[in-house]
Amino acid sequence: MKIRDVSYHVEIEGKGEPLVFLHGFTGSSLSWRHLINDFRNYQLIFIDILGHGKTDHPSDPSRYKMEEVVEDIIEIFNRLTIDKAHIVGYSMGGRLALSLAALYPHRVKKLVLESSSPGLYTCEERNHRIKSDQALAEEIVRGGISRFVDKWEKIPLFSSQMMMSDSQKNKLREQRLLNTEIGLSNSLLGMGTGSQPSWWDELPNLHISVLLLCGELDQKFCEIAKRMHERFPFSVLKEINQAGHAIHVEQPRIFGKIVIEFLNEDKSLN
Repeated sequence: MKIRDVSYHVEIEGKGEPLVFLHGFTGSSLSWRHLINDFRNYQLIFIDILGHGKTDHPSDPSRYKMEEVVEDIIEIFNRLTIDKAHIVGYSMGGRLALSLAALYPHRVKKLVLESSSPGLYTCEERNHRIKSDQALAEEIVRGGISRFVDKWEKIPLFSSQMMMSDSQKNKLREQRLLNTEIGLSNSLLGMGTGSQPSWWDELPNLHISVLLLCGELDQKFCEIAKRMHERFPFSVLKEINQAGHAIHVEQPRIFGKIVIEFLNEDKSLN
């Protein structure tokens, strides 16, 4: 699908209310395929975010700015004649989902944010993160995908994934290796946590039902989720036992059950 001069890979399954899935950094639409049966009553839309999977990876980092990628997603909605959709976003995809909700709240029905954040609050935090992301981006280009994935799999954020089966870990690794050096490095530079707008002050203005998910073994993002929960007018916070950052991978049955219950709940959440 050609979107604003970029070729996007979009997969659509089933019929019903539109439910959009946005993956994390180094992921793709493949990250969600094991959950399809949990959401069979919805029209499932899986998008490879710019620079990931089978979507193009432009050479200009500015094309990856969060606001630019939000415009891409909105154009995908328009092409598919989607007025409003439920959106599930994980980590980087959660930041993208929240950015879309902040800029286009009328296009979002319900929002599910898994291990996500609204960005960084202070300029000092953002500048520090931009520098570290720039260093990592250079390392990806210099060392190649395989070496980067070796390092990425070992960061503390994903330590809980060591408890997964070898087949699960191998499948996750294969998905990460499908990405390109330029796509991942430019994604960091353009829509990294430091580069994106900070939405903390916008959260009280978002009158959308939000489900916040975090894994008990990922205390950093559980603390962020608690702070977000205090600011959102309508949100539910669920801390998932025996899970770290990637709940949908580590505890997929629990993830599917909680999300589907949230989507099926008609009333606004307090």
